[in-house]
Amino acid sequence: MLLTGSPQVRLPLVALLAAACTAGLLLSPAQAADAPADHDRALRAQLRELTSAPGGPPGVIAVLTRGSRTQILRAGVAETGAERPIEATDHMRIASTAKAYSGAVSLQLVDRGKLRLADTIGHVLPRLPRAWHRVTLRQLLQHTSGLPDYTEDPEFVSLLTADPRRHFDSRRLLDFVAAEPLRFRPGARYSYSNSDNIAVALMAEAVTGRRYEDLLARLVYRPLDLRSTSLPEGYRMPEPYMHGYDVTPPDAPEDVSEALSASGVWASGGIISTPQDMTAFVRGYADGKLISDRTRRQQLDWVDGASEPAGPGENKAGLAIYRYTTRCGAVYGHTGNFPGYTQLVAATPDGERSLTFTLTTQVNKTNKPALLKRLRTVEENFVCALLRTS
Repeated sequence: MLLTGSPQVRLPLVALLAAACTAGLLLSPAQAADAPADHDRALRAQLRELTSAPGGPPGVIAVLTRGSRTQILRAGVAETGAERPIEATDHMRIASTAKAYSGAVSLQLVDRGKLRLADTIGHVLPRLPRAWHRVTLRQLLQHTSGLPDYTEDPEFVSLLTADPRRHFDSRRLLDFVAAEPLRFRPGARYSYSNSDNIAVALMAEAVTGRRYEDLLARLVYRPLDLRSTSLPEGYRMPEPYMHGYDVTPPDAPEDVSEALSASGVWASGGIISTPQDMTAFVRGYADGKLISDRTRRQQLDWVDGASEPAGPGENKAGLAIYRYTTRCGAVYGHTGNFPGYTQLVAATPDGERSLTFTLTTQVNKTNKPALLKRLRTVEENFVCALLRTS
């Protein structure tokens, strides 16, 4: 398994038998009357194909929102051995899409004069290694910092493998790579690192004197009315939740929903939310309503770089946000993967149209490259459906 892009770590978990997959479409009567039936049938078929693919998820849900109209398409089940379909109110691990939340916090602090994009680790977090001191907040948010990725550290991986539910001190995660130099000169190139967003959260705490969890509640959850979103330290999932699985044929899917402690990923990928809340978040985040126009212009200064896993179409990296340019147009958002879950959230630049796409197994370029290629094609087709005008 991979921790949002870390080397693969297999965990000894109790296997559960997979159930036959079902599919469905949830629309209000008024929406159903307007829905292009052929398009919807094709989209539903693609979701079913994902659940039946080798290594595919037991369940998948896609939420498409156009203005005030919401369409939910899904396939499979929320839990193997049961017939309950995934609901938009089911909890899930949002994986590295949590990095967009640290962006939402830090960019608002920039607007409030608490932080500057040019602020360095040395200025705000002087206890961190001197070799890292010239790295700026901008570079952390855009993954051009050169910070070594703590989730790739052998000691971290060994501790996690020995006890997947181990409680880490989230604010000391960077200690695992404190002896390492930068991997390249800050700003020289793009390289995705889970360490970046740990440092961003620590910066936010340092300049406000508030816990990162409190800043999330104050600056993100409340303004966007996110009522089912949290950043826990433990491994428990709140009910109801969609179960996440390790799917490695020929073995039966193993439930890994509560296999790992969120303390080991914290601001880099530990948030729990629901498709409903994620929809509200990405609409508010992508349209820039949380930040000033000046800060948004800097956020949307793109460089070559893909999210992990790569999103649909051509990927470009901004500050804690990505642009996915598909054959049908561009959307802004973020992806993520964590044992048991793979995520995409995206919205049009005005926030009027959005897509939240969730699989209940982990898919990335390391563990399932062929399935990721297939997934990106399906995601692009869903973006095209989202953007179509008729």
